[in-house]
Amino acid sequence: MGSRRTLLLAGAALLGSLALAEEPALDPYSGFKMAGDWEIVRANCIACHSPKLVTQQRGTEAQWLNIIRWMQATQNLAQFDPETERKIVTYLAEYYPPEKDRRRAPIPPDLMPPNPYSTVTNQAQ
Repeated sequence: MGSRRTLLLAGAALLGSLALAEEPALDPYSGFKMAGDWEIVRANCIACHSPKLVTQQRGTEAQWLNIIRWMQATQNLAQFDPETERKIVTYLAEYYPPEKDRRRAPIPPDLMPPNPYSTVTNQAQ
């Protein structure tokens, strides 16, 4: 009976450690998942903005690359060498991928309040 209980406890401990191993620990400073090339991402991304701006986003490799290109075109982000860029995009797509139903559905236009800043005039008058 004692060896059976020991075996069950050992099995439960192993399963518990496997479950913990599936989700990487979070860096206490940035909140980034500490796996893969997370340190490269931390070094390059939080120099300009909060790490929350990264961890709250989700995207595919193409979407993350588009975000980087937008920052380079409009926010004065420097060009990365190809290997660094690949590591950043790969890490972000792997650990911050799109999530189904992450956002609410858009509000239908007929339920939206009037936009006080709109430059479009009502053509139906």
